[in-house]
Amino acid sequence: MKVAKEDIPTKIDSPDAVAKHQPDFGDATDYGNMAAEHFTVAKGTDLTALLEGLENDLCQSPHWGYVVSGALTVTYADDSEEADEGGDLFYWPPGHTVRADEDTDFVLFSPQHEHGEVLDHIQKKLEESP
Repeated sequence: MKVAKEDIPTKIDSPDAVAKHQPDFGDATDYGNMAAEHFTVAKGTDLTALLEGLENDLCQSPHWGYVVSGALTVTYADDSEEADEGGDLFYWPPGHTVRADEDTDFVLFSPQHEHGEVLDHIQKKLEESP
C-alpha cells in the first residue's frame, strides 16, 4: 500500500504548520522491537535472487517506509506490482520483493528480528556470489 504525500489526509492546517495523518497504515501487533533503516540502491538492483531460499522466496517481514528519492517497484506474492516513488509513504506486508527503477534512497521501519533474519540471509548470499 502506498500513499503519495499529496494524498495523505490533512489533520492540522495552520499558518505555521501542516500535519498530515494516515490512519490504518499497517498493523505491528505481535512484533517486538522495531528497527529504523536507510537504504541507498542503484538503478537496476533487484533483490529477487537474493531472497531465494526464504519462505516463498520472498521477504516475509513487513515494512513501513518513505521513498526519499528515486523509484522502486515492489512485487507481491500474488504477482501484483506497486510503484513507489520519491515522496511516497508505503506499507509492504510480508511476501514481497523489490527492485530499483532509478537510483533510490528510502527509509524503512521494520520488525528488528524478522527483517534482521532477511538481511542476514541476503548478506550470506552476497558472500557466496562470485
